[in-house]
Amino acid sequence: MITVGGLTEDDRAAWENLFAGYNTFYGRTLAPELVDRAWREFSRGERLHALGARVDGALVGIAHFFTHVSTTSADVCYLQDLFTDAEVRGRGAGRALIEAVAGWARARGCVRVYWHTHTSNTAARRLYDQVAVDKGFMQYQIPLDA
Repeated sequence: MITVGGLTEDDRAAWENLFAGYNTFYGRTLAPELVDRAWREFSRGERLHALGARVDGALVGIAHFFTHVSTTSADVCYLQDLFTDAEVRGRGAGRALIEAVAGWARARGCVRVYWHTHTSNTAARRLYDQVAVDKGFMQYQIPLDA
């Protein structure tokens, strides 16, 4: 059975492992200060939020998200990071996390939840095509070397 809830201090090591797996999937390694900053933000629960999926008490998936204003609607929720341990994929943890984020956002008056994924992420896209609508938008970026 999969349960979803907030992260606690006891989850830090398992969360770091999952977050590292997420970043490795996208070909990046985060500096320790960015990992620490993310954890601090999640702990505060003001700007960034995190939920974890558990199987038999073990943290097996994570979702990171935040709300922001919109010029065309009420606030929206951006699901920035979603990752599940490879050993539990296909067993409902990702779906449970998405549903929990949607419920969290709905309770706060958001009108939609949205996210991005790489077009090559076919495993995730199979799930996403079941739970959401692909609106056909592409993402463009301008890197700002700060």
